Amino acid sequence: MRFRFRHLGFALLGSLGCAAAAERPSQHSTSDGKAAGTVAADSGRQTASPSAVRALYVNRWASQSRKRMAKLIAIADSTEINALVIDMKDEFGLNYATKNPDFAKNAGTASKISNVAALLDTLKAHKILPIARIVVFKDSVTARVHPDWTIRRTDNSIWRDKKGIAWVNPYHKELWDYNIGVAEELVKLGFGEVQFDYIRFPEPYPSLPKQVFPSSNDLSKPAALAAYLKDAKTRLNKLGVRSTADIFGLVTTVNGALEVGQDWEKISPVVDVVLPMVYPSHYPHGELGVKNPNAEPYKIIHTAISRARERDKKLGVSEPEHIRPWLQAFTLGKPPYGADELREQKKAVYDAGYDGWVMWNPGSIYDVFMPALEKTLESRKK
Repeated sequence: MRFRFRHLGFALLGSLGCAAAAERPSQHSTSDGKAAGTVAADSGRQTASPSAVRALYVNRWASQSRKRMAKLIAIADSTEINALVIDMKDEFGLNYATKNPDFAKNAGTASKISNVAALLDTLKAHKILPIARIVVFKDSVTARVHPDWTIRRTDNSIWRDKKGIAWVNPYHKELWDYNIGVAEELVKLGFGEVQFDYIRFPEPYPSLPKQVFPSSNDLSKPAALAAYLKDAKTRLNKLGVRSTADIFGLVTTVNGALEVGQDWEKISPVVDVVLPMVYPSHYPHGELGVKNPNAEPYKIIHTAISRARERDKKLGVSEPEHIRPWLQAFTLGKPPYGADELREQKKAVYDAGYDGWVMWNPGSIYDVFMPALEKTLESRKK
């Protein structure tokens, strides 16, 4: 069953949790000596933006359920978790009622959070940073509404991936304006950070037709992605929030660009935070010199993040928490993942020199990992 919030539900959730929220410190100390508590500008609803973020992913359906959100907020109230990454635009369209009629055309038909303002007020009361996750270039809803914005085949028909899904064209400037405009609208509603996902091109499998990108003007894939992210950062920074991007974990250790266009040297300088998805289960056997990557989460993540740190140093990128990896909070293959595996992943991040991370569980269910969460947020990075 999919639940929908009502304003009263959020208000009750906020009032019931006031005592717990009051227990949470308004600022967390970090090892770089700075207090993490800069409030994003331009909106009375925005909550503080901590320099060190430890977050949980919240999918569309969990965000609409009062029961599920109450549980996630309770986790944040009682542990080191200080942020929630919430699906606000995913492959099903928008997860909120936009006031922009042009955006509304791409909203999709899936259910939405009924009162975003009430949700954000509740998170603010609990001193939880709300981060808006926005899926950008894998957008079948926008592709249906705007077929002229899609990737094409050589015969000018719409290109589709192995699942028959149409992707929008990363070179299309109106598409850029739409996604950044959605981000700006969400910031004005009260989100304290924006996280762009699917910042990439679809895989060019040899078994599929060739991809054609109208309006590319010979601009490379990595350059196109970097240009989009630079534009987004410029516009979102003016509103006082960070602009961040998810990338494949392999990008941190592969020299040059992946076929999907992601290149560390191009992306890292044009975002406030880069979030590599360093899930051990996603690395091939033998990668990074590890026979079974899924069985050695510490080695995989420490190597990947240490390499990313080295590359940032060469680029002159020196922000203390510029890298915030996604951690594996799900099981894919053997061994099954639980609290011990999460502890190893967290330690790898700290030993590589960073304090922040985000846990990914596709169902937004974190019960088995709770024993690995500390009661308060303390700096652990080396």
